[in-house]
Amino acid sequence: MNSKAAVVEDVGDTAQSGDAVRSGILIVNADDWGRDRENTDRTLDCVIRGTVSAISAMVFMEDSERAAAIALENRLDAGLHLNFTTQFTGPRIPAPLIEHQARLAKHLRRARLSQILFHPGLTRSFAYVVSAQLDEYSRLFGSAPRRIDGHHHMHLCANVLYGNLLPAGTVVRRNFSFRAGEKSYANRIYRQMIDRKLAKRYSLTQYFYSLPPLEPRSRLQRIFALAKEFSVEVETHPVVREEYDFLLSEEFLRMTASVRTPLSPSEKRPSTIA
Repeated sequence: MNSKAAVVEDVGDTAQSGDAVRSGILIVNADDWGRDRENTDRTLDCVIRGTVSAISAMVFMEDSERAAAIALENRLDAGLHLNFTTQFTGPRIPAPLIEHQARLAKHLRRARLSQILFHPGLTRSFAYVVSAQLDEYSRLFGSAPRRIDGHHHMHLCANVLYGNLLPAGTVVRRNFSFRAGEKSYANRIYRQMIDRKLAKRYSLTQYFYSLPPLEPRSRLQRIFALAKEFSVEVETHPVVREEYDFLLSEEFLRMTASVRTPLSPSEKRPSTIA
């Protein structure tokens, strides 16, 4: 078996025929942009370094306004990081929004399976909280989001998916990709079922991983090698010191040197920090 075939077989069968994000690209996406100044500033360091190529912005948080201004000034690729589970910390949050989000957080945090169960009594609350965040993103960024994912991946909960609450045609984050044997058969079948549903309405990358664990390095080498042929998103949180240090390292640049990313060396990189 050649090395290329081994890499593809090693990660399992998560790619779907409905995937629409261009192949042969590595997207390193930092979550929690705007959650607070530390999240924003550490992520911006990585963007300037050229190791983070996209961000997921939180709205109604303490640094959302400043973070949106930085993203616009520097023409960053910013998606919407939907938040159902962490209390909004921004100023002047409408009372109904606080109340509706609190109901959702209580439900989603109650049990591990809450995410996969449709709750008819929360239909209105989910619709309200999603709509409010879409509108706030549009106010901050001047246009609707082209990409959407979720804090704690709750954009994949049943009420959001089966309520068709996300705009059709947007790029939506899929489930994590796993190597064969890493998860139970039932778990993998469920994830594949959700990804197939997503692919009918939204654009997806072909693979999605978390940057950690950083060891063994062979894991990351397999992921980066996939991006030579497929579209691969890697989620990171630069506020975590270990991830931040790795993203700023020469080693990361060497490991990804042969992979195409949305920010090529010839493109303008951010040069200012607001």
